[in-house]
Amino acid sequence: MTKIIDGKAISQEIKDELKAQVAELKEQGVEITLAVIQVGNDPASSVYVRNKKNACAYIGIQSLAYELPEETTEQELIDLLEKLNKDDTVNGILVQLPLPGHINEDRVLDTIVPAKDVDGFHPQNVGALCIGKPGHVSCTPAGVIQLLKRSGIEIAGKECVVIGRSNIVGKPMSLLLLRENGTVTIAHSRTADLAQVTKRADILIVAVGRPKMITAEYVKDGAVVIDVGIHRNAEGKLCGDVDFDSVAPKCSAITPVPGGVGPMTIAMLMHNCVRTVMK
Repeated sequence: MTKIIDGKAISQEIKDELKAQVAELKEQGVEITLAVIQVGNDPASSVYVRNKKNACAYIGIQSLAYELPEETTEQELIDLLEKLNKDDTVNGILVQLPLPGHINEDRVLDTIVPAKDVDGFHPQNVGALCIGKPGHVSCTPAGVIQLLKRSGIEIAGKECVVIGRSNIVGKPMSLLLLRENGTVTIAHSRTADLAQVTKRADILIVAVGRPKMITAEYVKDGAVVIDVGIHRNAEGKLCGDVDFDSVAPKCSAITPVPGGVGPMTIAMLMHNCVRTVMK
């Protein structure tokens, strides 16, 4: 019987734990504030920003919303970030991606001081992850680790295959699996005979960015499959990178889309915000 990993339930569990921690911190006079910056009014970004604000309200974190017009210049955005960097009442800073085409995302993300980079995208935080030093970890990969651990899935000693090599998911995901003593292979669009590689996986993490690309022939019997992708199909319904209907019967456990990895990303963002004040 395939176990469907419930990301909504696990993310709620994490948020409830954080809510209790934040209440304790408030009793000690410690407040946590997250600044959320959105440039333009991309509909998907607006939904994500609203969800982040709602999560902040739930666990007791104050959120500051900066909704900037599409024509905001790169320098104006950087000036705002530098002001927030210096503001001791702001613990975390988040810039909602993607940014308009005239703004250099790398320059913007590099401007956020690493201690306030709750998305875990700053090169210093990525470097800290590489060498095992403390730092904020990218929220989606961190969420995947929590999904596995809280579902009772052992990572140590397992063959783990990550499909995708992005800076936001694939690369940090592989480093986190290594940290948990998994044996890790990174596959991608140029991997020769991808199915032969993925069929070795005890744990298959799919972040390839193509709807329903991974079908049953890519998966070995009894594998755990984590689907990081999210897309809308021709009927407007959400789907992932994995063809759930064909793959699920072969798995010991699998995440659905929606309701799998997605809720975990925001839960781990909240975790990173709370970490900013923990000694």
